[in-house]
Amino acid sequence: MALDTPDPEEPLDIDLLAASLRADGSEIGSFVEVMAAKLEAAVPGLIRVERRRDGMFGPKRAVSVVLDAGDQRLELRRAGAGVQARASRLSGGIVLKSEIVETDAWLDALGSVLAVEARRSQTTRQALERLLNS
Repeated sequence: MALDTPDPEEPLDIDLLAASLRADGSEIGSFVEVMAAKLEAAVPGLIRVERRRDGMFGPKRAVSVVLDAGDQRLELRRAGAGVQARASRLSGGIVLKSEIVETDAWLDALGSVLAVEARRSQTTRQALERLLNS
């Protein structure tokens, strides 16, 4: 039986990736947690996750996810019962411009960033393929 390994020259389907990520957002309460888990698995070197405990003895839950890639920073943060998405431009690690964006626009930007990372790294590409197929 042959393994179906992704061709690094084949473009990653950004629309399929974004649709997969949107589908995981069906329950807003777990959206940040799901994104944190998936991104930690796919691009561990680019992602920072802030977790806080719910109550004194409750489990730690993701409250924010920050992905730095090149000259972009994408941040997703719990905000009350919803989420706040932010996109920033970086230069030398310094934020030049930051704006709140719609979640769909954030997911599109994330898909583009992940596609670029997948072209750079076979390991990242394989992780993203698993993300799409899960």
